[in-house]
Amino acid sequence: MTKTEPHHPTDPEADHDAGDDAIIGKAFNRSLLAFAIIGVGIGALILLNREKEPEEIVKEKEVGVIKDVETDVETLPEVRFTDVTSEAGIDFVHENGATADKLLPETMGGGCAFFDYDRDGDEDLFLVNGRTWPHLEDGARVPGNRLYANDGAGHFTDMTEGSGLEGGTFGMGVAVADIDGNGWIDVFTTGIGGNRLYLNQGAGKFVDATASSGLAGDGAAWTTSAGFFDMDGDEDLDLFVCSYVRWSREIDQEVAYSLNGKDPAYGPPMNYGGTFSSLYRNEGGGRFTDVSETAGIQVRNSATGEPMGKALGVAFRDIDGDGDEDIFVANDTVQNHLFLNNGDGTFEESGAGTGFGYDRNGGATGAMGIDIGDFRGDGSFGVCIGNFANEMSSLFVKHPSKLRFSDDAIGEGIGSPSRLRLSFGMFFFDYDLDGRLDLLQVNGHLEETISENQASQEYEQPPQLFWNQGPDQRSCFVEVPPATAGDLSRKLVGRGSAYADIDLDGDLDVLMMQVGRAPVLLRNDQALGRHWLRVRLQQPGMNPDAIGATLELTTPHGALRRKITPTRSYLSQSELPMTFGLGAETPATLSLLVRWPDGSEQVVDALGSVDGTLTVKK
Repeated sequence: MTKTEPHHPTDPEADHDAGDDAIIGKAFNRSLLAFAIIGVGIGALILLNREKEPEEIVKEKEVGVIKDVETDVETLPEVRFTDVTSEAGIDFVHENGATADKLLPETMGGGCAFFDYDRDGDEDLFLVNGRTWPHLEDGARVPGNRLYANDGAGHFTDMTEGSGLEGGTFGMGVAVADIDGNGWIDVFTTGIGGNRLYLNQGAGKFVDATASSGLAGDGAAWTTSAGFFDMDGDEDLDLFVCSYVRWSREIDQEVAYSLNGKDPAYGPPMNYGGTFSSLYRNEGGGRFTDVSETAGIQVRNSATGEPMGKALGVAFRDIDGDGDEDIFVANDTVQNHLFLNNGDGTFEESGAGTGFGYDRNGGATGAMGIDIGDFRGDGSFGVCIGNFANEMSSLFVKHPSKLRFSDDAIGEGIGSPSRLRLSFGMFFFDYDLDGRLDLLQVNGHLEETISENQASQEYEQPPQLFWNQGPDQRSCFVEVPPATAGDLSRKLVGRGSAYADIDLDGDLDVLMMQVGRAPVLLRNDQALGRHWLRVRLQQPGMNPDAIGATLELTTPHGALRRKITPTRSYLSQSELPMTFGLGAETPATLSLLVRWPDGSEQVVDALGSVDGTLTVKK
C-alpha cells in the first residue's frame, strides 16, 4: 500500500530512468545501505541531518517513457460496460473518516461481497463501511454497512435496517460462507476495533455471534482481507485473517509523514511495525480456535525478531497437488508469504524459496489485491498481485513440473501497462465468454494532491481490463483501450472489487468500491452471441457450497479449470457459482469433472443445454 516509489528499475524493456528517490526523514532507513556503498562518511553526515528533520520530504521520482504495446483494436471483442449504479438502486457512499490529520486507515477501505444471502438464486450485495473517528463524532450517527437484495434482474433493494448487519466499526474487508452448515451464508467483517461474525438465521436476519465464536481478534489490530477455506480436510470451513501494520492514532501522529515537508500525508508502511495474521480452526457450532502460533503462520523478521507481515490480500489454492489447501498472502513492502500446507494442521512458509516472495528483480513490492487463475489453460496457474504506483503488477506463474514461480508480468503483457497505476482490487474472469480468463485491476492513488508532487501520478485512475488473446500469441494479455470499454474507462479512486452475474444473462458484471465515495456497478453489455454454462455445487455437511472444490470442463477446444472460492481481489468476495464461457459455436459435447473438497471425484456427462445454470449435487 502506501509507500514511496521504488528506486530500482522494474521493467528492463522500458526506457526507464532508475534515479534514486530522495527521502529525508524516517523512511531514510530503507536507503541507508545504498548510501553506505557510496561512502561511510557521506552516509553518516546524511544520517545526522535526517535526525534533525521532524518530517519527511519526498521528491518526485523521474519515470522514463513507458513503451506501450500496440493494441490491434479490430482483434478485440466488442464489449462495453455500463454504469448502472443509480438505476440499480445502489445509494451507498463509503465513509472513510478523512480529516486533515491524514490517518492511514482513511485511505485503505473498503470491501464488498456478492452472495445469495436469501437463497433465491440470485446474487445479493454487501458493502463494508468505515466510520468517522470516535474522538470527533460528538454524538453523531455512525454510518454502517449495507445489505442489498437483488430481484434477479439486477435491481437492488436496501435491506439493511433490522437485518443485524448495520455494523459500526471502522470496517475494511468481508468474507462470506456458510460456516455452520445450516444452508444460509454467514458474514465476517474485518477492520479497526475488532472483527465481527454475523450468523445468517434466514428471513433476512443476522445475529452478531462475535463473542461466542472466538473470532473477535485483537481490538487493537488492523485486519484487512479474509477468507474461509478448509485447512485441515475435516470438511468444515476455517478462516484466515490478514493483519496489516501495527497502527494507532498516536503512532500515526508520531510518524508525521509529509510529501512536501509542510502538510500531513498518508505515511508509507515502512514507518510502521509488522504484525501477525491469524488462522482460526472451525470447531463446529459456530466456534473457532486461534491456531496461528502452532500452525506456523506467524513469521518474524530474521534480523529483528519482530513480526514481518503487512498483509493486505489472501488467496487459496492447492499449488503443490498434495490435496491440501495452501495460502498465498500479499504483503505490502515486505516479502509475500506462501504457506504450504503440511496436512497435519501446520504450514511451512516458502515464499522466498519458491520465487513467490519477491518480484523479478528480487525486491518486495507494495502488494495489495491478489487472485489465482489458470489463464494459459494448461494448468500452470498464475498468481496476480496488484502493486504500488511505479511498480508493475506481478504475475507469478508456476513451473509446470516443480514448485517454482517466475514473474512473467512483462512477457504476458501486463507489466508495462500496469506500471504507473496504483492497483488495489484485481481478479481473473471471462468477461467476453470465450473460455479464457481475462484480468481486471482497479486503480486509485492515496493522495488527492499527488499530481502536485509527482507529475506522472493522479489521484483518480482508470481501471485496466486485459483481454486474454490466448497462449499462442506473443503475450496472453492485451490491454483493452479505454475508448472501447464504455464506462469501465471512468477514472476512480478504486479499492475493493468483485464480480457476479447480477441479471442472470450469463455474462459477468463488476462492482468497484471507492474510498470515501460511491461504488460503481458496471453491467456487462456484451452481445457477442457466445454461449455459457453456469455451475453451482451442493453437498451435505458443514460446507454445503463446496468451497475449495475444483471444476474441469472438457470442451471441443480444451479443458477449462476453475476453483470454487469467493475469496479474490482486495477486501472482497465474488460470487460462488462458476461461469464458463463457451464461445460462439454450440458445443456438441461437454463433460464436467468435479473434484469435491474431500478429494472425491464426480463426472457429469449429460450436461443438458448450455446458456443456463447446472446444479451438481454430491
